[in-house]
Amino acid sequence: MKHAPQPVGRRTAQVRRGAFRKPPRRGFQARFSILIAGLAAGMVSSGLLSSVTGAGEQSKTLSHVEAQTAAWALPDPRPVKSESVTVATGATIFARLETDVSTAKSHLGSSIRARIVRDVTGPEGVLIPVGAMLRGRIETLVPSSSPTDRARLLLKFSRLEITGGKSLELNAHLTEVENSREKVLPTGVIQGLLQSEVPVSLLQAALEKWKKANPQSGQEAESQKEKYLGKPNTAIEYAAGTDLDLTLDKPLELDEVFDPVIPGRISDAANSAVKELLASAPQRASGKDGKPGDPLNLVIVGSEADIRETFRAAGWDIPERETSSSLIATVRAAVSEQGYGKAPVSDLYLYGQRENLAFEKMLNTFTKRHHLRLWRSPVKTAAGREIWLGAATHDIGIDIHPGVVSHAIDPNLDLERAKVGADLILSGRVGGEELVNRPNPLTDGLTATGAPWRTDGRLLAIELRP
Repeated sequence: MKHAPQPVGRRTAQVRRGAFRKPPRRGFQARFSILIAGLAAGMVSSGLLSSVTGAGEQSKTLSHVEAQTAAWALPDPRPVKSESVTVATGATIFARLETDVSTAKSHLGSSIRARIVRDVTGPEGVLIPVGAMLRGRIETLVPSSSPTDRARLLLKFSRLEITGGKSLELNAHLTEVENSREKVLPTGVIQGLLQSEVPVSLLQAALEKWKKANPQSGQEAESQKEKYLGKPNTAIEYAAGTDLDLTLDKPLELDEVFDPVIPGRISDAANSAVKELLASAPQRASGKDGKPGDPLNLVIVGSEADIRETFRAAGWDIPERETSSSLIATVRAAVSEQGYGKAPVSDLYLYGQRENLAFEKMLNTFTKRHHLRLWRSPVKTAAGREIWLGAATHDIGIDIHPGVVSHAIDPNLDLERAKVGADLILSGRVGGEELVNRPNPLTDGLTATGAPWRTDGRLLAIELRP
C-alpha cells in the first residue's frame, strides 16, 4: 500500500538535497591525503615509523651551519710538545664538509674543504686535533644522464693544515658518507641511485597504469603525487655540514703532539653523583609493554635547557610528536628516499616514564639516522645539577621479521656512543667527558626484533658547562 508523500518545508528540502549531493571535485585531494595518512598509520602500526629518529635533511639547514660555526669557535689546537709521530696507514679520519657538493650543480675540479671533527690520537696524545683543515678538489663528477645511469662523484682531499698555515700532503680515500643513501665504492667513488631504486618510482609506475585506464583520475593522481611526494631525484647532493669518514692510505709523519680539545674526565662532584646513580640504575629502557628496549650508554650532567641548546648547536634535531602532518612527512621521506630530521620517535620508558627528551640526526635517507632518548634521573649533583640517563643507537637499514618491520641498528653500540660525544664537543658547551663503569654491566643482547648488539658495558658521562 502506497502512502501519499508528506509535505516538506522549504528549509527541510534544502537540507535533504544537500545531504545527497555528490562530493565536489576537490574531494580527490582529501582522498589522496587520507591515502598517504593511511599508509603512514600502517607503517606506524607495523613498527617501521614508530622508531624513527635522525637529524638534518638534505638541504643546508640552520643546525648544520650552527654546528660548523660552533666547531670552529673552539679553542685553537695547542701543541704541548714537539715530537716525531706517525699516524699509521688505515687510521680513520672523521671530517665535516664545509663546501656544498652536487653532481647537478658543482663543477669538475672545483675546490673542496672539510674540517676534522674528532681528535686522531695515538699513544703519544692527540696527533691530528679537532679543527684541522682538509683541502682538495672534485676529481670525478658524472651526473646521471638517464633513469638507468648512476651519478658518480669522487671527493679527493690531498692536503692537511693543522696549525700556523702549515700544509702537509695527505693520501686518503673516502670510505663513508654518514647516513647517506648512496654507496661509497672501495675506490672512494660515491655511487648514486638508479631512478628505479627510489621508492617513489614504484608509485609512479602504478600511476602510469592507472592513467591509461582512467585518464582523468590518473592525471589528477599524478599532480597530487608530485605535490605530496615530489619527483625522483637521483643526483648526489651533500650540503656543508655533511659528515665524512676517510681512511689514511699512507702513513702521515707529524712533528707535534696536541692537548685534547676538552678534558678527558668529568669533575669530581659530577663523578661522585654519577657513581651513586649507576649503583642502582636500570640497565635498559623498556617498551610500554615492559619488554626490554635499548641499553643505556649515556649519562649527561646539566639542565634541560643546557641539553637542548647543546644538541641544537651540535646539529641534532628534536623529533616531532606523532600527528597526521608529521606522519605524512615521514611517509614522504620514506617513499621519496630523502631525510626527514624531525620524524617522530617511538616511546621507551625508564623509571615509569617515557623519554623526557629525544634527538636525531639524518642526512638524505629515511633508513639511516643517529638517534637517542634521555630520561631525567632521580639523582642530582651536590650543587643540584640534574643527571640524565640516555640510550643512543644508529639505524643503518630496514630489518624485516615475520609480522614486524623496523629499523636495523649497528650492532656495535660503542660507535654511536662515541659519535654522540664527539658531536657534542663541537658545540663548545661540553666541560668534560669520561667513560664510566657500572656494576654488572651488559655487554651483549638482542633487540626487540631479535637482532644482536654488543658493547664494552661502559657509559659515556658528559658534563655540560653551566
